[in-house]
Amino acid sequence: MRPVLLLLLLSLAARPATRVLVTVVEQKSGRPVTDLKAGDFTVLDDRAPRSVEAAEFSSHPVDVMLLLDTSLVGPAVQPVAQNLIGQLKEKEQMAVVSFDSSATLIQDFTSSRDLLARALAGVKFGNAPRVVDALYAAIDGGFQGSSFRRVILLLTTGLEGPSRIEEREVFRLARRNQVSIYPVYMAGGARSLFESLARQTGGACFQLRDMKRASQDAPGPRIFEVLRAHYTLTLSGNLALSEKIRIEVKRPERLSVSALTLE
Repeated sequence: MRPVLLLLLLSLAARPATRVLVTVVEQKSGRPVTDLKAGDFTVLDDRAPRSVEAAEFSSHPVDVMLLLDTSLVGPAVQPVAQNLIGQLKEKEQMAVVSFDSSATLIQDFTSSRDLLARALAGVKFGNAPRVVDALYAAIDGGFQGSSFRRVILLLTTGLEGPSRIEEREVFRLARRNQVSIYPVYMAGGARSLFESLARQTGGACFQLRDMKRASQDAPGPRIFEVLRAHYTLTLSGNLALSEKIRIEVKRPERLSVSALTLE
């Protein structure tokens, strides 16, 4: 082989790739979409197109931080928390963090469902919920020693109090710490906030009332099916992605698409 051609091939092989974690969920069914190819994705980085070289779907274990609403209306979602604990698979871990006006570690990461259930039973409720403040505090150093993909299950009634931290600070911290946010809520006026949290961090959003209308089954299995499922996109070029990345999927059905840039 000619030396020049050999050097060219080696340089191409050594070129670092830009990777993005993408979650795609069908809005009607709430199920993850699992059969997409690289050509189904369109990526715009601050309006500039980026070519998708590969798209690999996977369903892997997760390390879950359950961020539990313990405000005055928090007891309404406590039964859902019990159902979510029951979805842990072997080797997966969960931590329980309560939030009202601040975030408090109730149970550190463990695979023991008994310990997690005991932690939930001892939760006290009160004060006003500050979702954005609690998320920032939970992400900041909350996943030390985690083994699998880092996700936050934000279980809330849907109310948001007067948080001091701005949303974009949570997005940036989540990206730096490779944390995806999955809001699970009942109702309320913070829907746009929850959808934005999910879309900007590679997560997905679940409204409990909508899930109950679609099926009388407990929501835990459907939520964890989405938590574990994601695509890893490999993009052309090695330029760092901006905060204004936008990903679309060429499918006729209505889909929710979110992204988290991988370091």
